[in-house]
Amino acid sequence: MIKVGVVGYGYWGPNLVRNFVESSETCVLGVSDLNSSRLGLAHTRYPYIRTTTDAFDLIRDPAIDAIAICTPVNSHFELAMAALQAGKHVLVEKPLADSSDRALRLTEEASRRRLVLMVDHTFVYTGAVRKIRELVQSNALGEIYYYDSVRVNLGLFQHDVDVMWDLAVHDLSIMQSVLKESPLAVSATGMAHVTGKAQDVAFMTLFFGSRLIAHLHVNWLSPVKVRKTLIGASRKMIVYDDLENSDKIKVYDKGITLTNTEASLHNILVSYRTGDMCSPKIDNTEALLVEILHFADCIRQNRIPLTGGVAGIEVVQILEAASRSALERGNPIDVPPVAAAL
Repeated sequence: MIKVGVVGYGYWGPNLVRNFVESSETCVLGVSDLNSSRLGLAHTRYPYIRTTTDAFDLIRDPAIDAIAICTPVNSHFELAMAALQAGKHVLVEKPLADSSDRALRLTEEASRRRLVLMVDHTFVYTGAVRKIRELVQSNALGEIYYYDSVRVNLGLFQHDVDVMWDLAVHDLSIMQSVLKESPLAVSATGMAHVTGKAQDVAFMTLFFGSRLIAHLHVNWLSPVKVRKTLIGASRKMIVYDDLENSDKIKVYDKGITLTNTEASLHNILVSYRTGDMCSPKIDNTEALLVEILHFADCIRQNRIPLTGGVAGIEVVQILEAASRSALERGNPIDVPPVAAAL
């Protein structure tokens, strides 16, 4: 049984604690939060779990094997580095750190100490995204043409990151999981509509080495909540609606067929193909539980997680490039390969 300490019991922490408790592979020894009223809620629900306002009480505890960090992004590096240096395996809420340099230092520290460092890119572990990855990797869709996503809602405004670092990180991790290539450059635009706050509406376009293109729309000022993604490909196309209770994924046998009747490119004919739609069965196990079981397995087997440090570095690099592009009104910014950072 892997013994866990959870740092942060605000918005996301209670979900992690619940799944660590319900998992057959883990148990929670302690929960930390600066807010004593939040700790009171944790104690009421789990009276047998120790609570403290000092995260380092958990990090220093020799009985704890792993630390899960659910705190603001600007605190991720300090807490995760302290936990790694104390010999703990670490699970960090997204994104891994507030800079790629810090994400790299955490990854190197974990590797040097042979510890598991994992980023909580939760959507990667949903049944829907795992099914999309299976379809893409098996080449059932054909050549991927585009990834087009809308992820909007009214709030929650974050005090330490903008909307791209809060919401676009989800789609970047999904793309990283399902696509076969990484973006080479990104163009981003955005705007802040609340004085003194970060950008609350943003648009990102990602460019790849192939004909693949991706576009992300993220927004904290939408009157409705939308989490919908279209993936267009040469054989089939996918509509993924995360808010659907059932049929989250719909696979359409629709597209175009090109016929070159002569040797000239001017005589290419475009015909439209309309076939059936199917909704594949997906695993409905809660994504966080799948993720935690994977985290535990990686600790036991000394394996690198699906969303390990390298994955975390790449996502942060893209976000950094997007932030720079937004400052330059959409000027495309190259995204360095992760290998160059390692």
